[in-house]
Amino acid sequence: MRIDLDSYREILDTLTRNKSRSFLTGFGIFWGVFMLVALIGGGQGLKELLSNNFAGFATNSALVWSQPTTKPFKGFRKGREWVMEYKDVERLKAQVPELDVVSPMVSRWGNSAVYGDKRNSCHMSGVMPDYAKVMEPKMFYGRYLNDMDVMQRRKVCVIGKKVYKELFPGGGDPCGKQIRVDSVYYRVVGVDYKEGGINLNGRSDEAVTVPITLMQQTYNMGNQVHIMCVTAKPGITMSSIAGKIRQVVARAHTVDPTDEQGIMVFNTELLFSMVDNLFKGVNFLIWLVGLGTLLAGAIGVSNIMMVTVRERTTEIGIRRAIGATPRTILSQIISESIVLTLVAGMSGILFAVAILQMLELGNTEEGILKAHFQVPFWTAIFAALIISLMGVLAGLAPAWRAMSIKPVDAMRDE
Repeated sequence: MRIDLDSYREILDTLTRNKSRSFLTGFGIFWGVFMLVALIGGGQGLKELLSNNFAGFATNSALVWSQPTTKPFKGFRKGREWVMEYKDVERLKAQVPELDVVSPMVSRWGNSAVYGDKRNSCHMSGVMPDYAKVMEPKMFYGRYLNDMDVMQRRKVCVIGKKVYKELFPGGGDPCGKQIRVDSVYYRVVGVDYKEGGINLNGRSDEAVTVPITLMQQTYNMGNQVHIMCVTAKPGITMSSIAGKIRQVVARAHTVDPTDEQGIMVFNTELLFSMVDNLFKGVNFLIWLVGLGTLLAGAIGVSNIMMVTVRERTTEIGIRRAIGATPRTILSQIISESIVLTLVAGMSGILFAVAILQMLELGNTEEGILKAHFQVPFWTAIFAALIISLMGVLAGLAPAWRAMSIKPVDAMRDE
């Protein structure tokens, strides 16, 4: 069979058209894989950022505080003001044995911390040492408050990150130095670098934390308690004992036990559960969008291979005539499909990882990485396997068409 110059031009044009279609189809696979990997990595990073905000806070905890009553009870009208007291700590420990930690807190706002000629606004927090079991501090210098500080009413304090940076701009260990809050001098024993997340009565980085007994005495608060922080023992859910906690406090202060607005019990267990469910839904949506895009790309690959088989009818027929088996034709078409999807897919994975790495490098503060915007290794391997599987599926229909071509029909088309 003689092939003239025009035939060569026709073959070249056909190859060029196939390359253009292959490029467009490969770009579809590339974009689908890129979206899948980038969304998974981005979602992982956002989840880690949010988890870091809540890091150190006990997941099986609750916060209890008083508000004006909303129901009349035993002769008292609704709207009555009332406050918790230090005796409520012993009441809860004695009457709710399921509790592990009961830690009271008092607060004061609008204060100013002074060291030398430096001044910074802050708020005061008076706590017990076991408060660290509810909200775990992130000590950068020194130590947290201990039992001797509370018993002896020592004038010591733990300062937050922002207070430390404003009062000690030169850095260094401030422990042992004295700062003044209002008219009282406190010796710094630690620097807490925890910030963001769940803040009780003010931001953690703007707090000056002192022993609760000292603060009650300094500001003439008596036995008043603003917030009661409690945690449940292992194996006990806070939801199962929240009503019991409300009843104990209500009985001591003549408040209707059913008045959920008068006695607030904020269950942080529900908050963490809501966050987990949120990210489960986000991950499902990410995989749904990513796999849908990959499926669309695989259909495009199948269409391109169909066109390729139709344009190579003569070639395939001649190969069958000179002894090529159907298995050989099948493996050739499927191999081309797999190679096309794998090259485009792996390129999408590499590009997505590079983008996520750049995002991760920019997500640092003071050299500390806040979150990892990357996909797990096995997730990337799973994505590669999906790409290969789609390549096989995309090549099945074209391969079946190629196997059905008879040499006589191919020569007749020629």
